[in-house]
Amino acid sequence: MADFGLVGIPTHYTIQPAELGRWAEANGFESVMFGEHSHIPTSRKTPFVMGGELPQYYKEFYDPFVALTAVAAVTEKLKVGTSVCLVPEHHTINLAKAVACLDRVANGRVLFGIGAGWNAEEMADHGVDYKDRWKVTRERILAIREIWTKDEAEYHGKFVNFDPIWCWPKPVQAGGPPVLMGAWSKYVPKRVAEYCDGWFPVDAGVDLAGGIEAIRVEVGRRGRSFKDIDLSVLTAFEMAPASGIEGRIRELLKLGFHRVLFLIPTGTPDTQWPVLERYAGLIRQFS
Repeated sequence: MADFGLVGIPTHYTIQPAELGRWAEANGFESVMFGEHSHIPTSRKTPFVMGGELPQYYKEFYDPFVALTAVAAVTEKLKVGTSVCLVPEHHTINLAKAVACLDRVANGRVLFGIGAGWNAEEMADHGVDYKDRWKVTRERILAIREIWTKDEAEYHGKFVNFDPIWCWPKPVQAGGPPVLMGAWSKYVPKRVAEYCDGWFPVDAGVDLAGGIEAIRVEVGRRGRSFKDIDLSVLTAFEMAPASGIEGRIRELLKLGFHRVLFLIPTGTPDTQWPVLERYAGLIRQFS
């Protein structure tokens, strides 16, 4: 049976996280995930990744870990996750602790979606060069796994370097929350195979079948079992083909995705609730 979740961008004027979480759990959703931008530099040298003008709400993101803690505190079964955490914007040790604490508060319900980001000036403000963003992401995730799983953790790389440390709490989930790669490029299969537990693409302009097969090959090369790879996908009514979103969901499930996440439009509650109700009605068709 497929799992269905929601992805949103909480701001000061959207449905607030706790209210959304309670509603999502009551209406049969498996998960709620929030995106991240710590800030947007006013220089705007980097073009918006989706083209056109940068939407206003990109300047207004809540911190995802604070928002997800609010969701976890008022729910019992709903999974909470990042979609995605921009790893280059975080200090390695602080991020390891934040995710582990969230997993403790949520009692093992965290999904750790990750990405490297697209805004070069935003990364620069965090001390990371754009050209190094994926190298930094790799080392930080590998180091975080050491912190999550070792009583005395250490890591020595080019971008992350620390001698043995004590750092608690450890996550509830053995080995830590599943790390889902929320990106796509020709390099993603190797990255997933090396330091992630799953893939989390957007259903827009991506060869999903080819991506899954490439990940299958790379995972096999590393001696890992492909059946352990978490395959999630983000879609929305506006991303669906002319045949409709119901048919597209069936296609995505047939490809092998077991979690389908729906994008909530960013806006005031009166614009969000009707879309959410449509999503709730949609998933009832697949229950």
